[in-house]
Amino acid sequence: MSDLAKYVVYFLLGGTIVSVSTYLGSQGRSYLAAFASTFPAITGATFVLLYLNGGTDAIVAYAEKLFWFVPPWIVYVLAMIFGVPRFGFWPAMAGSLLLYMGCVGFVRLAIRYLS
Repeated sequence: MSDLAKYVVYFLLGGTIVSVSTYLGSQGRSYLAAFASTFPAITGATFVLLYLNGGTDAIVAYAEKLFWFVPPWIVYVLAMIFGVPRFGFWPAMAGSLLLYMGCVGFVRLAIRYLS
């Protein structure tokens, strides 16, 4: 499979998951939309592709780094939960993304310090 074909598959997979989540959420099925968004299809596809292109070591290294991004993601989601009702969608989204990026920066420093 060519590199271009691989990236087309990645794009279609990601777009499909976003589309399914958006459709379910707009139909009032927020639980299913959240499930579709967090279902490990992208991570699973990444594991498969990493295995095919980089082997076992690449998967283990990737999986270990995934854990570092759980706390920033939780901060992001909590900021949206508490921010949207108080500030509206766009300010909450901007603030949540800033908090996420700040937490990622902190995680990066922590990784550097602990390594």
